[in-house]
Amino acid sequence: MEYVRNAWYVAGWSSEFANDLSAVKILEDNIVIYRTSKGRVIAMEDRCPHRFLPLSMGKLIGDNLQCGYHGVTYNCEGHCVRIPGQKKIQKTLKVRTYPVFEQHDIVWIWMGDKSLADTSEIFDMPQFAQAGWEAHQGDAIHLTSNYLNVAENLVDPAHVSFVHPTTLGSSASEDVPVHFDTSGDAIVAWRWIRDSPPIGFFKEFPGYKTNVDRWHYYYLYPPSIAVIDFGSADSKEQIEENQRHLGTQLFALHFLTPVSSNRTIDRWMHLRNVAVGDETASSKINSMFKVAFAEDKQILEAIQEQEDHLQNQNPVHISIDKGSIAYRRRIADLIKSEAADNSTM
Repeated sequence: MEYVRNAWYVAGWSSEFANDLSAVKILEDNIVIYRTSKGRVIAMEDRCPHRFLPLSMGKLIGDNLQCGYHGVTYNCEGHCVRIPGQKKIQKTLKVRTYPVFEQHDIVWIWMGDKSLADTSEIFDMPQFAQAGWEAHQGDAIHLTSNYLNVAENLVDPAHVSFVHPTTLGSSASEDVPVHFDTSGDAIVAWRWIRDSPPIGFFKEFPGYKTNVDRWHYYYLYPPSIAVIDFGSADSKEQIEENQRHLGTQLFALHFLTPVSSNRTIDRWMHLRNVAVGDETASSKINSMFKVAFAEDKQILEAIQEQEDHLQNQNPVHISIDKGSIAYRRRIADLIKSEAADNSTM
């Protein structure tokens, strides 16, 4: 399978990596990741060029990585620094390394041309640093699903009425039209449901008892980052679309890491403008998200099973698919552009 490689992907939460060896797979590349004694995150190809043993089966000697087969040792830049019993070191004994950057307790990895890696392009939101907002990391969902299907689900407000009827949606939104904007960096899908009972999520948190105005704004940033801005406000307040911050507003962030053609890791977290500093609220929100995302997992894995069985059959599109169609086209264009750039090098 082809992937967009010139992009920053999430390798993991910062808490996932310590001063030991972690084997991960991203875009079908086997990678070993570890922290140095000073806390720097190192990522390199998980293969010793000598006999191809995964380096994750070796051990750290200080900040260097020693292969577990014959003790060939590499530094943080992937250069061989020791061959036991041999003084001369061949220049070909070198391991590929990957640019890594860490911010907001997230470890990002660049999977493409190193010369194009620009940390200023890493996804960020002002709410991470703004007063009055709480950032809380959730979990990692391991899905037996192609990441394209997972991403499509995250630019699709229409599914919540049917997949999440007790958590994130209700029958009140079934026939509310979905609006789209495919002109910017993010593909956006959104809708408002006015003067209706609160959904299960907002009945639980923060506990609305009367009718609300609620919204879903889905932002999909190719190749694989999604932000869902959703919330509610008492209908009596009659807030405008640009006043969502006046209600209970949450951003659900999904960082999709494609593992292979039918495996994806979805690391999710949220930002909220209420109950700042309240760990009980964070735990409650986490538990509700876990229920909803388990519902998504069941749907997406069933779709993958059908795709594997019924190969080379295309889905029949309907009007709510405008966002996903634009997304697939954007991914295809990015892959085509990278291939063209590589052919001229």
